[in-house]
Amino acid sequence: MDSAEINRLNWDERAPAHATSPDYHAASFAEDQSFLSYVVQFDLPRLGDIAGLRGVHLQCHIGTDTVSLARLGAHMTGLDFSPAALTEARRIAALAGAEVDFVQAEVDEAVSVLGPNRFDLVFTGVGALCWLPDIRRWARVVADLLRPGGRLFLREFHPMLWALDEEREGDLLVVDYPYFETSGPLVFDDDETYVETDSTFSHTTTHTWNHGLGEIIGGLLEAGMELTAFEEHRSAPCDVLPGHLVRDEYDEWHLRERPERVPLTYTLQARKPTR
Repeated sequence: MDSAEINRLNWDERAPAHATSPDYHAASFAEDQSFLSYVVQFDLPRLGDIAGLRGVHLQCHIGTDTVSLARLGAHMTGLDFSPAALTEARRIAALAGAEVDFVQAEVDEAVSVLGPNRFDLVFTGVGALCWLPDIRRWARVVADLLRPGGRLFLREFHPMLWALDEEREGDLLVVDYPYFETSGPLVFDDDETYVETDSTFSHTTTHTWNHGLGEIIGGLLEAGMELTAFEEHRSAPCDVLPGHLVRDEYDEWHLRERPERVPLTYTLQARKPTR
């Protein structure tokens, strides 16, 4: 079984649990027609006005960020490889009254499935890139999806965070995993998930890859993109270092002690030249 299939089984099993977890606030989309996911709320000052833009959300999972972007006026397509996740995404979109087109495909298939040079905005949310083995291939997909003048908006976990050993106790942060992309995956076995849930899981193996900032930015530049904005953040939208982080009033998590030690996430924007 290849890495993509192993990971798909993992996500297929977790998608229904995520959709019913209070951490994803799925019910809020039906209860409050102005509600936006906390991930999108965090980056509202950076997103700017996206009304009328044709956007695609790569690796959209259960679609809470996709629906939020649609509520801001963008004409959104969500793409994910998990049919179970897209079932939940379509249900949440219907509850929210949002018109979103959800498509099942791997990221590598996005251009052939959706068409080249079609989108004003490519959006990629937190926790997506670590599932991809080749960041330069991803960058080429992003560039090929965008029309000239279109932009990429990416908020992602910082590769320095993924290099830390999250199981070490105490205040000490220990670098134990690769910072740079490796030829083979990091293999983990974990019967839990990152949200509050009573569900139990049988597909517990995952294959992931880290990608250094230089590799991500370099891949985009090689694909012909122009970097337009980059910002590192001391917070993350979930508890990625249990025992080390505390939650703030904005539903973000940051280091309990000396949060200036390491960035947890970053926001990157890039543009496809018009020439």
